[in-house]
Amino acid sequence: MNQKKQHSTYAAGLQKQTQEFEKSSIVFWLLSTITVVFLFWSPFQRGLFNGNNFDFEAPIYSSFVWSSIIIILLSIFLYFQWSLQRLSDIAAVWIWAIPATYYISSFSAASTNFAMNMVYIQLVYATFFLTAYYLAKTELGTSILRNAFMTSAYFIVLFGMMNWLGNKETAFSLVKWFASAMKDNFYLHAVMEDSNGPRLTSVFQYANTYAGFLIGVLFCSVFLLINSSKWYSVGIHSFMVVPIIISFFVTLSRGGFVILPAVLLLVLPFLKPQRQVMYLLHLLISFILSFTILTKLTTIGVTQFRGYNTALASSGWLSLLLVSLLYTGISIILQRYVSPWVDQRLNGMTNKRWGHFVLPLAAVILGGIGVSLLLTDSGITKLLPENIRIRVENINFQQHSVLERGTFYMDAMKLVSDYPLVGAGGGAWAALYEKYQNNPYTSRQAHNFYLQYLTESGILGLTVFLVLLILVFYIFIKNYIKQDEQQRNRRFIFYIISISLLVHSALDFDLSYVYLGLLLFLSLGTLIATDSNELSTTWKDKFSAKGKWVYPSIILLVSLIFFFRSIQMVNANSNFNQSRALGSSGQSSLTEILTPLNSALSKQPSHPDYVLQKVALLLQAYNQTKDEKYFTEADTLLQQARQKEPSNYFLTERQIYNYITKEKTQKALELANTELNNFPWKVELYELSISLNTDLGHKARESGNAQQQNQHWDAALATLKQFEEKQKHLATLPKEQGQGNPFNITPRMSLALGQIYFFRGNHAEAENKFKNSIGGSLDDAAVVQNIRWYLAALQKQGKNDQPLMDKLLAKDPTEKQKIESLVNAKL
Repeated sequence: MNQKKQHSTYAAGLQKQTQEFEKSSIVFWLLSTITVVFLFWSPFQRGLFNGNNFDFEAPIYSSFVWSSIIIILLSIFLYFQWSLQRLSDIAAVWIWAIPATYYISSFSAASTNFAMNMVYIQLVYATFFLTAYYLAKTELGTSILRNAFMTSAYFIVLFGMMNWLGNKETAFSLVKWFASAMKDNFYLHAVMEDSNGPRLTSVFQYANTYAGFLIGVLFCSVFLLINSSKWYSVGIHSFMVVPIIISFFVTLSRGGFVILPAVLLLVLPFLKPQRQVMYLLHLLISFILSFTILTKLTTIGVTQFRGYNTALASSGWLSLLLVSLLYTGISIILQRYVSPWVDQRLNGMTNKRWGHFVLPLAAVILGGIGVSLLLTDSGITKLLPENIRIRVENINFQQHSVLERGTFYMDAMKLVSDYPLVGAGGGAWAALYEKYQNNPYTSRQAHNFYLQYLTESGILGLTVFLVLLILVFYIFIKNYIKQDEQQRNRRFIFYIISISLLVHSALDFDLSYVYLGLLLFLSLGTLIATDSNELSTTWKDKFSAKGKWVYPSIILLVSLIFFFRSIQMVNANSNFNQSRALGSSGQSSLTEILTPLNSALSKQPSHPDYVLQKVALLLQAYNQTKDEKYFTEADTLLQQARQKEPSNYFLTERQIYNYITKEKTQKALELANTELNNFPWKVELYELSISLNTDLGHKARESGNAQQQNQHWDAALATLKQFEEKQKHLATLPKEQGQGNPFNITPRMSLALGQIYFFRGNHAEAENKFKNSIGGSLDDAAVVQNIRWYLAALQKQGKNDQPLMDKLLAKDPTEKQKIESLVNAKL
């Protein structure tokens, strides 16, 4: 009790100290306004997904500009208000170590472009951490942040339901003025289909991330409704609970089903026993009521995905409205009559140490029973819609997604072992995963935030991040114990948000969405805003009034650099898109197309997409005019870009074909063989290595150099053996786990290998190689070549395939002479 009284005294002093900032400071209102706008704008930019691709960059770069403006405002404010008085002030300084570690890792980055993008993204996170930290020191600031998040979250939920029930054009009309990147008259992929059928993704275009987001929103809604003193506040929050639950289930996220109870168990112990009872009671009733319409709404959503039906949409909305209103009425009654009774009955448990853990423990036991019923042949899953039932019944450790994630995690640790201390820079997984992958899957996300963080910033970076988390939650819990219930309730939803994101992101790439990342850091900053843990006098003396200007001056310098750099990046992206638009119009000259593209490259000279665009244009001009200046410029630009982006396959592939264009076959072969170490599952590289070795062998044969001929052909067969070893490895994968991309002999490989055996007199083996690729269309030149050599190999053995011969000659009668010339060729 003394602790709570002491904290109340501190809180009153803090409130008095900051009331001028709240009421009259233009900085306060500017920061509040920009933050609120961000919380509404950023989700509808596909959640600001960092997909390491130019398609996603424009809104992210815009967020850099606004974040830099926020930091400038903060630095000005800190000149007058900053001090190092409390433990939370250390966290407000420590936050800068996160972008600092990413900057350090950029020096050993696998991709300079990805790495610098991540440095700036971490600056965005630091910005919102500090913004929340200072805004939430006052009750008004905390209220603004809380209401802005919940309102925007509810809007996201309603937007998702509109798309699910077929009203996608209407939904888009509400947001198109700030979601202009969408080219169609609807929000692309708000509902997506995969092998499980249509799945709701809302603004994120990825169902699993939306499920993780909904977990946090659901628990925040229930918390707010059980702690609201006004009936209309209870009504607002309870009205949204059923749509949230329905949305959660139609994401079909198995990870979400698993994570939801885990997050609940991390929330319950912070509540008083009587609040725990009401919390669980509301969840139980809301889930039961949601289940009464879940099958109907699931069926409607699946049907509407195939084609819109007005009657179905109206029926779905009516059912959702009625059940939501029913639950709202029940919630108001529960809070008005049942909650006071529960408070009275369980009041004695509040002061007992074990009181906060009785219900969570019971929930674990009941949850275990529930899980057993769901995952065994109890028949309870038959109550669920078929697509949801199948997803739930397939939850086990041998399912494809679990095995695939396990592979990602093991491959991530291989990467970490090569870059242990500071990582391979931001975007390391996207840049390097193909080098370390166990099988040829495609995934530019590691599906685990912590492992991906480790690959990017190493042990140093992850340690810095974990220290921040430990410090924040230590401060939060220590203050939570001291605070009265009213003080706790003001910012507890930010604990729910942060813990939901941190737990769910262990299974998926939620925090690759910059919106969710800034939401996490905003929540962390809010949690420690009213810290009462004062530092020792020694600490305070070290940062006296004489030196207090140093910290805001450093921030101001960083913010100005960030501002000018982000403006450049926005302009570069705009120039690039302008160039692409001119190129696709078909009415612009090369000079007109290159002018904005050159401007983009002057600002971001090693951006791989910009480079590839210009190289393609220059090579197109070279092919048309045969003017060497175009080829020379393209080749120089390509080689410069590869120094900054050594792991970019498309730059490497372009370089190989540049060598081939200039008949530098040996150089092309050497580069292809080198890159096989970095891309061991790229079939194209095996194909290039084998075909280039075969071609060089042919040249040596024609010049009478038998030794060099055999060297190249032996090398081609060695590459084949390496390829076949990879195929054998794929055969050892669990049957439940897909191998990923195809990894088979291509027609070009068959042709090259068959020719080697043909000229070495092993016609039976040549026949087998050619036969691999004779089943395609005769319009495919590679197929025709394989058939031609296959028939020649048969004739060399005294055999024939007359039906195939007739088919080939019907297409092209001259093929008979070509086959005869091969049969009679000197070996």
